[in-house]
Amino acid sequence: QLRLVESGGGLVQSGGSLRLSCTAHEITSLALYAVGWFREAPDKEREGVACLSIYEGDAYYADSVLGRFTISKDKVWNTVYLEINNLKPEDTGVYRCAALTQFTPRAMCVEKIGDFWGQGTQVTVAS
Repeated sequence: QLRLVESGGGLVQSGGSLRLSCTAHEITSLALYAVGWFREAPDKEREGVACLSIYEGDAYYADSVLGRFTISKDKVWNTVYLEINNLKPEDTGVYRCAALTQFTPRAMCVEKIGDFWGQGTQVTVAS
């Protein structure tokens, strides 16, 4: 069974950058999946911020992060990264990754769906 583990969160100043990682365990490749990053904050609905089809390489970004977030994969298709630049206080939240088959990245992010979920990594942006 696929297991996802996130890392890379932390406390940063507004305007700073972070790189989050989502690593797959129990399988050797995420080739069959779309992988997405989702943000969860108190009193806010879960938001799909960036999703990527691993094999095709197609990416989708939420409007709120377009131009600041970049989703990418490593060379062996085992880890998915989320590069976050120009962090804002409203980016604060728990960032969880998820994996899903048979859906486009856009559908995954917009519908906020996943078959497998990680526990998340906390990102806190100080103003």
